[in-house]
Amino acid sequence: MSAGVTDRQRGIIYALSGGMLWGGSGVAGQYLLQDAGLTTEWLVTARLVIGGVILLIFDAWQNHGDVFSVWRDRRNAATLLFFGLMGMMLVSYSYFACIRYSNAATSTVMQYLMPALIVIYTAMRYRRMPTILEMGCVGLAMLGTFLLVTHGDIHSLAITPIAFAWGMVSAASGAIYTMTPRGLIRAWRAPLIVGWGMLVGGVALGILTRPALNGADFTQASMMAFLYLVIGGTVIAFSAYLGSTKYLLPSETGVLASVEPVTAIVLSILVLGQPLTLMDILGSVFILLTVVLLARKGGK
Repeated sequence: MSAGVTDRQRGIIYALSGGMLWGGSGVAGQYLLQDAGLTTEWLVTARLVIGGVILLIFDAWQNHGDVFSVWRDRRNAATLLFFGLMGMMLVSYSYFACIRYSNAATSTVMQYLMPALIVIYTAMRYRRMPTILEMGCVGLAMLGTFLLVTHGDIHSLAITPIAFAWGMVSAASGAIYTMTPRGLIRAWRAPLIVGWGMLVGGVALGILTRPALNGADFTQASMMAFLYLVIGGTVIAFSAYLGSTKYLLPSETGVLASVEPVTAIVLSILVLGQPLTLMDILGSVFILLTVVLLARKGGK
């Protein structure tokens, strides 16, 4: 037993993988929205619909099963619809809308209010106080993210009201999509549930916004960024992250995925040539410390 990977270790690997892949998606999304001329509505709709179809095809091929079976139970169907609309659609749109009105760094720090919301909700739901470790990890994650995107100066954020509003929606909907599908994923499979959540959310957003490609500049670079966004930053990232909720508490999953801003900073340095400052190093250390602390925590 000791030679193999435990369920807890598997959950940690999934959560970290999802966070790192997301770290690149923010940079790619900022490029597509601000340099390639794509609209938030088109980008998110295409991302969710294409990603959802890919996941459902993969699930059908891998399991030789009926991907529509989950809809036959009324309770499962209601949960899946809620997850697709209030979780998947909202978190995807609000995150990129915040990027559109600010930048990837600002959107990331707003979204990482999510672990705090999850810990608070979990404490209220189960009528227990958060543990010292949970409170400490959330504090470290938020402090590290703050240092990464502000370098310790609150005035450097310059968040507009609309960016702040979308950022708060992103944090709240992020908590919803983390916690809502946990039972469905345990009963079924992560690719199936995530695939349907993406497809439901993408189709609904497309119907609501009717996105167009007017003014988009599709070059080789923008196509590569879009493909990464759909495959790496969507299909694989969401599957890994939500798959981790099968093995970890939602509060743990949310904090572990805060490796995302560290990845975003590293990619910004490597791809965009941004300099690494002392505050970047300190922020990365604080966030990685939360990963180490939670990884050392014994599963119950």
